[in-house]
This record gives sequence, C-alpha cells and structure tokens, in this order.
Amino acid sequence: MSTNTLYEYFVTTAQGLEPLVEEELQSYGITTGKAVRSGVSFTGTLAQGYQVCLWSRYASRVLMRLNEFKVNDVMDLYLGCSYIPWEDTFAVDKTFAIDFSGTNDEIRNTQFGALKVKDAIVDRFRKKLDQRPDVERSDAQIRINVRLFKDKAHVYLDMVGSPLHHRGYKTETGAAPLKENLAAAIIKRSSWQIDQPLIDPMCGSGTLVIEAALMATNRAPGLLRKGYAFEHWLGHDSDCWNSMLAQASVMHKRNQNQCDTRFFASDKSRRLIEIARGNAQRAGVADLITFSVKDATEFANPLTEQTGVIIANPPYGERMGDMSGAIDLYSKFGNQLKKAFPGWQASLFSTDTELLSCIGLRASKTYKLFNGPLECVLKNYQISDRGLTSDKPAIYAEDFANRLKKNLTQRQKWAKRENISCYRVYDADLPEYNVAIDVYDDNVVIQEYAAPKKVDPAKARRRVLDIVATTRYVMATPENKLFLKVREVQKGKNQYQALNKKQTIITVAENNALFEVNLSDYLDTGLFLDHRPMRKRLGEMAKGKHFLNLFCYTASASVHAALGGAASTTSVDMSNTYLDWGKRNFALNNIKGAHHFEQADVLKWLDHCQHQYDLIFLDPPTFSNSKRMDGTFDVQRDHVALLTNASKNLTTGGVLVFSNNKRGFKLDDAGVAAAGYRIEDVSKASIPEDFKRNGKIHQCWILTKC
Repeated sequence: MSTNTLYEYFVTTAQGLEPLVEEELQSYGITTGKAVRSGVSFTGTLAQGYQVCLWSRYASRVLMRLNEFKVNDVMDLYLGCSYIPWEDTFAVDKTFAIDFSGTNDEIRNTQFGALKVKDAIVDRFRKKLDQRPDVERSDAQIRINVRLFKDKAHVYLDMVGSPLHHRGYKTETGAAPLKENLAAAIIKRSSWQIDQPLIDPMCGSGTLVIEAALMATNRAPGLLRKGYAFEHWLGHDSDCWNSMLAQASVMHKRNQNQCDTRFFASDKSRRLIEIARGNAQRAGVADLITFSVKDATEFANPLTEQTGVIIANPPYGERMGDMSGAIDLYSKFGNQLKKAFPGWQASLFSTDTELLSCIGLRASKTYKLFNGPLECVLKNYQISDRGLTSDKPAIYAEDFANRLKKNLTQRQKWAKRENISCYRVYDADLPEYNVAIDVYDDNVVIQEYAAPKKVDPAKARRRVLDIVATTRYVMATPENKLFLKVREVQKGKNQYQALNKKQTIITVAENNALFEVNLSDYLDTGLFLDHRPMRKRLGEMAKGKHFLNLFCYTASASVHAALGGAASTTSVDMSNTYLDWGKRNFALNNIKGAHHFEQADVLKWLDHCQHQYDLIFLDPPTFSNSKRMDGTFDVQRDHVALLTNASKNLTTGGVLVFSNNKRGFKLDDAGVAAAGYRIEDVSKASIPEDFKRNGKIHQCWILTKC
C-alpha cells in the first residue's frame, strides 16, 4: 500500500467544537478540512488519519469513508453495502458492530437500517469465504458507521472504537463528569496560556486541570488508550503507527521534564480529590498538580506573587429546590474571586447563563458549547485588581428590594402585636416579581406563581434569581433557611405528591396552638396561613360541641377546636399522609380524649355517616380526580350537593363553616338555602391582615341549619 494513498475522513465532535477540530487539522498540515455540523471532513494520507486519532484533543471519532451510494429503498441499502469488499476490510474472525444513524421515507428506524447493513456484510462473507464474522454490540473489534441523509448513505470504518474522549486515565468520576474533549475545549477557549498558573477550585474528578497539564507537557491524548479499532483493520500499517507512538512518547517525556507550570486543584469532597489524584497519576501529570480539600468559596490564593487563570465548572442548580443553594454558591464564589484573586483571569463553564450573573463579574468573552444535550456557556472574565468592594449580591432587584423592606417593617410590627410567628410578607405586590413570600419563624418560603407560557423561560428564570438573591440579602436569610417552590394548579392526587424528601420540619406557634410544618417537601407547608382567623374563630365556637372537619388536611382546625373545648372532633381526609400529620399535631398539643381520624373519600363517608355534629368545617379542594374517588369533584359544580349531604349530619341550629379558594366561585344562594341553611358571608372578615392584598385568596360563609 502506498504511503501517499489518500483517504476521505470525517472527524466527529460535539456541537460547538468544530472550529477547534478544524484548527487542529491545520496545525497538522491538513489544509482540506471542511467544518460541518458536529464534524469536520478532510482528505489525507493514512499517517494523517493516525495523527488525528492520536493527537486530537477535541474529536470524538475518526471515520474513514468506504463508500457512498443512493438509497431509495431497503434493497438499495442492502445492495450498496453488499458491493463493499468486506473480506478485504477485516478478517472473518473479528467481531463487528454497526452504528447506524439517520432515516428517510423508506428506512424509518435506525435499528432496522443497522440490521440490513449487518445482513449485507454477513452475506458477503458467506459468499466469498463460506464463513461469517460474529456481531458484538458492546466491545466489537471492528465498528462500521453508516449515516443516512435523505437519499444517500455514507459508509465508514470507525478507526477509533471507543470514543476519543476515553483517554485512558479515568477509572472513576464524580456525579456529572465532563468529557475529556469538552474539558480540553474549555481550556482552549479560556484565556489560559501554558506558562500561566492554573487553578480549578471545583475540580471534581480533575478532568479540567489534568487536560491542561497534558497540554502543557504536549502529551498526545491518545497515548494512554488501550487500543484503536484500526489495529484490527486489514489495511493497518503497524510500522507507521508504532513509529508515531514512539515519537509522541519521547516528546512528552522531554516536555514533562521541562514543564514548570504550576497547577492547583481543590474540591470540598475528600473522596473526589482522591479520585482526581488517582486520575492524574494514571495520566502521568500528578507531580505537576497540587491537590487539596477546600471549599471553593473559601479557597485562598496560593500564589500572591503572580497572577494566573481560574477555570471551573460549578454545579448547575437545575432543580428549582436547589436554586437557593446554587445562588449562594455562585455569589460566595464570586466574592471570593474578587477578594482573593484581584488581577487574575477566570473562565467559568455552566449551563445557566443567568446563574453565572451571580458571580458579579462582567464577561469579556462568551462561547456557546454543549455538554451532551445541554446547551452551555463558557464565560471569560478579568477580575478587577480593586478586590471586593461591596457585600451586596451581584444580582439585586432594587424595586423589589424596596417593596420587600417596606412590607417587612410593617408586618414585623403587626406580627409582634398579634403574637404571630408565621405570616405572609409579600404577595405579588409588583407584577414583574410574581411570587408569594411567607415567614415561618426565621425561615422564608418563596412560592413562585408559574409564569404564563408566553413569558420567555430565560427571563422568568432571571426574575426568580433576582427574587431569591434579593430576598436573602434583605431578610438576612441563610441559604439553608430559604425554600423555593413553584405554585401551579394542583389536580387530583398531585396535591398529595412530595416535591422533595429533605424533611425540613419545624414546630411553629399560632395563638395557643402548636403545629408541625414541613418547609421543603410539599407545595404547601401543612398550615394554610390565610385561614388563621377562621381557625381561631372555630376554636372559640367549639366549646362543648361535637366538631367535624371535612377535607381536614393536617387537622389544624381540629386542633383549635379541641383546644377550644370541643366535646369531640372527627377529622376526615383521603390522604393517610395528612392524617398522620394531623395526629402528630394533636400529640404536639398534648390533646387527648374523644378525637377521631377517618381515612376516607369525604363524599362517600358522608353518605354512610350516622353521627350528628354541632359544628362542621368544610374546606374542599377546587377540583379532584383522585384514583381513590369515583368520578371527579368540582367545587363550583358540586358544592350544593356536598352541602346538602353534609346537612344530614348537622344538628338543627348547628353551624357549618364553608370555605374554598376557587377564583371566581359563586355560591348558589338559592340551592344552599333550599338545603336548609341560613347564609352569612364572612369572607371579608376571614381574610387576615397579611393577605389583604389578595382579597380573593378564599371565600367563606357561615351556614346555620334552620
């Protein structure tokens, strides 16, 4: 085989890295490279193909074209692959696999396409050699790559086998590892030069700092790999390849001995640092890197006599419940950069552009990159040599802050007078900051009202970041005492589903009662603050009465009734979770006596209930379609039937307090009167001071049985 034979190659890479691969090819003397989406094609010699396999830091695979042909139907695909001389490509005793991508009008399934290619290869071998090679999906010696686009199939020999980002030095990683080729691209796109000190204060398994050290020592990324698929190809030139490996090894050893660049890597996890150190040892660069176990928000500058570059991949905080922690991390990290590293440069990689704004630095350059399917950004910063000048968060909503401060001053005075520790301090006062903020002792719960679909998600997320960061600053709330939730319409069983399992449970006081609230795990905390006045009134009305609490939730109204001297209480709900919660509330208040909890569908339970009650509290859901129910419940549609049914269990002269929070609800006065009730609308009086802005938070009536 002539060393000057030219082959057509396609080098695949992650989206956004194509220009870097094209630059690499040019540095090898390959001038025919043409970048397309997720790859670069070029024409070159076998030695140049080997060079890309061994030296490319950014490529994923190197594919050598075997053939291309038109495909109008399945038979075209089969015949086109049958004409390729597979017996000259690999030996029959080698295992092979097919990687098939793309579809057209006739071939709509990639697995079906791969099956037809496999059939063509096997049939060709049987015809020529009367033998067939075996298919091995996971660890094949030969991989055939077929790409179908419209009416044309491109058939390639995969020269590398396992992807090129498998350098060979990683045996263990952290929870969200960076691929090595993406890490190399981050290093390349950063402002770092190989003679500058480099620090990764959130190093995880060490990929970024290891890739930088490999660059500084000019070590070929492929030197540590166990093997390449082209070594099983019949056209493989082992002399050329072995010579290239030897030259790369000598070059690395010479450069490593001469390298005086200083690298520092730290992480707050001791386990991750041990993993990173082991990876660096296998990569042959451990002697160049100083590892330490430290929190990035407290990482001190190890080099006061010179400046360098900080490169990091902070956690993304994708879950809403993690946002407060992510904001706290980014804000503190930004403050530490400004305080400890004036004059340095920083490059930060994240999927969240808005979250990066918490760093409090202005980016000089921004690159779009992809981490798998996640669209990410790399931002380069020049850290001011003035250091940290203010403790105010980098993102701070001035208008929102002013309103929150005003509300807080007023509510704190009012709450102190009323002896209340749980109250609402903000309720969408400014339309653009559409949240409710509640105080539970020294904890803060922010509930974001779900933004309309027409609102740009990025803009909505930025508003939430503004709100969380500003609230924490204004209310001096530690990260572990702030909780963020998204409030959407809850239907059926969804109202009972947990959001988290953090179990942030505290005990709070309301008048003379104690309640358990869960700040983290459910949309609601277990205590509806807007019902505070009515719970107090129920307690005052309950003395000597038999009290029934329907749709009781956590039985907070029953607690007030019992403490008010009720002769008995019965609390009915479909959820065992909430009934158990109610029992704990009774235990907190040391309530004993004739107090009962019933797990049941309220609608069915009323049909069979034989007891009479003097006082009933009925606060049904707006809508329910729980699997435990027959049919559905709609409070507007069904309230007359529900109240009529409840009246059978209410003594003459007894009182039923009916409440619901459906917006626009209209009580059917005639229907309710026909059920034997005298109606008194107490909605206005039942709304507490801290909910006056939202006068429609609920409606409430006292219904007396005639």
